[in-house]
Amino acid sequence: MQVEVQQVKNDSDFAICMAIRMEVFVFEQGVAAEEEWDAHDKEAVHFFARVDGKPAATARLRELDGIAKLERMAVRAAFRGKGVGDALLNFVMDHARSMGLKRAKLSAQTHALEFYEKLGFEIVSDEYIEAGIPHKAMERDL
Repeated sequence: MQVEVQQVKNDSDFAICMAIRMEVFVFEQGVAAEEEWDAHDKEAVHFFARVDGKPAATARLRELDGIAKLERMAVRAAFRGKGVGDALLNFVMDHARSMGLKRAKLSAQTHALEFYEKLGFEIVSDEYIEAGIPHKAMERDL
């Protein structure tokens, strides 16, 4: 299994990210499409992973007050538990470091807390609901 992660460079790459988010968040998790797409998509840096050439995962990154904000991380069901999310998240964090950022934060669905904890993130909030799904805020140094 070969995982390739890259930054979105054109509309075709961006369409891959949107298709993965549609599959995972809208179809699988029941998030309303109008909640999934937002104005931040235009300002964020987007990334995606392929496994053996097949689109597998996506995430986006924004800088907020000097902190890397990781958002919209989605791994297609067939690729979960195989290191694809790890590869994608590490790539995004490397990119954030290259931007000179020293800290990262994200809003994690509670079922994914362990995934983020093994990559060094710590829970920094009580549980809250976002898009109808329980989340907790997490942060880590880069």
